[in-house]
Amino acid sequence: MNDQNVKRTDDTVNINEFMAKYDRESDHRRLPGIGARVVAALAISFSIFQLYTAIFGVLDAHIQRSIHLSFALALVYLLYPTRRKWPRDRLHWFDVFLALLAAATPMYIVLFYQELVMRAGTVTVSDFVVGAIGVVLLLEAARRVVGWPIVIVAICFLAYAFAGPYVPGIMAHQGVKPDQLVGHLFFTTEGVFGIPLGVSATFIFLFILFGAYLEKTGLGKFFIDLANAVAGWASGGPAKVAVLSSGLMGTISGSSVANVAGTGSFTIPMMKSLGYKPEFAGAVEAAASTGGQLMPPIMGAAAFLMAEFIGVSYVSVVKAAIIPALLYFTGIWIGVHLEARKNGLKGIPREQLPRIGRLIVERGHLAVPLIAIVYLLVSGYTPMRAALWAIALAICASLLRRATRISARDVVKGLEYGARSALGVIIACGTAGIIIGVVTKTGLGLKLASAMIDMAHGFLLPTLFFTMISSIVLGMGVPTTANYVITSTIAAPAIIQLGVPVMAAHMFAFYFGIVADVTPPVALAAYAGSGIARGNPMITGVNAAKLAVAAFLVPYIFVLSPSLLMIDTTLPEMLRMMITAVIGMIGVGAAVAGFLITRAGWIDRLIFLAGGLLMIDPAGHTDVLGIAILACGYLLQRLRFRREKDSISARG
Repeated sequence: MNDQNVKRTDDTVNINEFMAKYDRESDHRRLPGIGARVVAALAISFSIFQLYTAIFGVLDAHIQRSIHLSFALALVYLLYPTRRKWPRDRLHWFDVFLALLAAATPMYIVLFYQELVMRAGTVTVSDFVVGAIGVVLLLEAARRVVGWPIVIVAICFLAYAFAGPYVPGIMAHQGVKPDQLVGHLFFTTEGVFGIPLGVSATFIFLFILFGAYLEKTGLGKFFIDLANAVAGWASGGPAKVAVLSSGLMGTISGSSVANVAGTGSFTIPMMKSLGYKPEFAGAVEAAASTGGQLMPPIMGAAAFLMAEFIGVSYVSVVKAAIIPALLYFTGIWIGVHLEARKNGLKGIPREQLPRIGRLIVERGHLAVPLIAIVYLLVSGYTPMRAALWAIALAICASLLRRATRISARDVVKGLEYGARSALGVIIACGTAGIIIGVVTKTGLGLKLASAMIDMAHGFLLPTLFFTMISSIVLGMGVPTTANYVITSTIAAPAIIQLGVPVMAAHMFAFYFGIVADVTPPVALAAYAGSGIARGNPMITGVNAAKLAVAAFLVPYIFVLSPSLLMIDTTLPEMLRMMITAVIGMIGVGAAVAGFLITRAGWIDRLIFLAGGLLMIDPAGHTDVLGIAILACGYLLQRLRFRREKDSISARG
C-alpha cells in the first residue's frame, strides 16, 4: 500500500515537471504558508467577483474588463517569477512590486472613469504614463504565462504602427503617434479592453470555472474509462481510445498540451505496451488532443469569441463546428486504424476493460452537467446564464454518489483552481487586443488581405493556400483563444473579400491556426506527446501532421461547400457532402499510411492521394472522378492481396 502511494506521488511529480516543460501556464510557483494563502484569497475573490457580476449583472464594459484584467495581472506576477531560475517556493519582492503596479494600471480606469469619459480622445501625461506602463506590463505577463510567440507578434505590430511612413508599397500608412496609440490601446474598448477581453470577462471565465468543477468531480477519468470500454478491444485499441477520449476531453479542455498530459499519460504507455513505436504513440495523442480545440461546445473558448466577432449567436457557431470536428476525428480514426492493420496491432483483451453498463451506472451522472449546458444553450439561455446553471449542476451531480462527492473544501478549491486556470486565456485575450488595436488604427487587415489576393491573382484556391500558410505561422506557439483572434484578424479578411461566407472564412483561419500545434517545426502538442512517449520530437511532429491530414482537408471542403457548416443547406445535400468527405479522407489516409487492404506501393499511394484530393471539391464531376480513381486503387489492392495470399498458400 505504501509503495503504491509512493509511486503515485512520483507519477504526479513527473507530470508536474512535464507540464512545466511544455506548457508555460503550468510552470508556476508552488507556494507554502502565507504566500499560498494570499494567492488563494486573491484567486477566490476573483471567482466570486465573476460569479457576482454574472448573477446580478455585469458592470459597464470598460469597468468590468478593467477589474477582470487587474485580478489576472496580480495573480500572474505572483505565480510566475521574472526569471525561470528563481525559487518556486517563495515570493520575490520584485514580483510583488510588479503585481501591485500591474494591478493598479487597469484600476486607474475604474477610479477615474468619469473623468476619462468626459475627456474621451484626449490623453493627458498621467494617462499616457499609466497606459504605457499597462501595455508593457501586459506584454511581460504574456511572456511569463503564455510565452514569447504572442509577445513577438504583438511587438511587431506595435513597431508597424510607428514605422508606417517608412514601410514600402501597399503596407504603408501615415504612422501613429505614441500618445494616440496608447490612448487607443488602453483607454478605449478597441484595444486591450476590446472584444476578446470582454468575452473573457463574461463567458469564458465562467466556462473555465465550469471545467474546473468537472475535473474535480472526476469526469476526465470517466471519459478515459468510457473510451476504453467502447474502443479498447478493437484493432489498435489504445490508439482509438486516445482519439475518443481526447475528443471527449476537448469539450472541457482549453489546451492541447494539457489534453496531451491528461489523457496521454494513460494512453501513450498503453499504446507502447502493445507494440506502437514511441513516435507514433505520441503523435496519435498529439493529433487527437489538438482536435479537442475544434470540438464543440467550447472549442478552447474560441466559440465565444467567434460569435462576438461574426455577430451571430453562440449556438450558430457550435452548430457550424460540429460536422468539421467530427470529420477531423474521423480522419484520425482512419489513420490510426490503417496503421494498426498495417502493423498487425491488436486491441486489449475485453476482460481487462471496464464494462460500459457499470461505468454508466457508477459515474454516468457526472456527464449530466455537460449535457445540461448544451440543452440550455440550445434552449435560448445566454452562455453566461447556462454556465452558471452548469456550475451548480456539476456540484450537485457529484453529490449523488459517495465515490464522486466533492466536499465544501473542494468547492472553495474549485474557485481558486478556476481563476488560476483562466490566467493564460485572460492575458492572451488582452495581448490579442493590442494586435487588434493596431489593425483597427492602421487598417492593416485590409492591406494584408489585398496583398494576399494580389499574390494569388484573385483566384480562390491560391488565396486559401496563402491564408493557410499565414494561419499556421501565426498560430505557432500561441494558445487557442489568442490564436483565433490573430488568425481571424489577419488571415480571414482575404478570403472574405473573395465571397467566402464569413463563418467559413473564420473557421478556415481558426482550423489552420490550431493545426500549428502538430505542424513542425514548433508543434507544441507533438513535442508534449514525444515527452511522454520518450520519442524523437521531430519524427513525432511529422507523424502527428500525417495523422491530422483531415485538418488540412476539411477547411478546404467547407469553404468550397459551406453546407458542411450547415449554411443554407438541406439534409440530403449535407449528408452527401459528409459521405464524399469521408471517402476522400479514406483515400488520403491510405496514401499517407501506405495501406488499405494490404501494403501499398508508390503507384497505389499516388492513386489514393489523387482520388482523395478530388473529393475536396464538392462539384459533382470531381466527386465522380475521385470515386472512380479510388475504386481503381481499391481493385489494385484486392488483386495484390489475393496474389500475396496465394503466394503464402503455395509456400505452405
